[in-house]
Amino acid sequence: MKEFKRVTFNKDIMGGQACIRGMRIPVSLVVNLIANGMAANEIIREYPDLEPEDVKEALQYASWLTKEELHFAVS
Repeated sequence: MKEFKRVTFNKDIMGGQACIRGMRIPVSLVVNLIANGMAANEIIREYPDLEPEDVKEALQYASWLTKEELHFAVS
């Protein structure tokens, strides 16, 4: 797994979901807000504990999760 310093997992926080720096702010929330048109600075204004690097790493993590490798059988 790629190393993410700001994306953390703890079974006692948000049921073990990927969260930002151990806070109760799931990565999925940040990605969803971006996907629905909210700018990073607006997200940080709404969630002042977040830092610009948190938003960036949340998107990097989501991108990493969606990386697909297709394996084709050679005939």
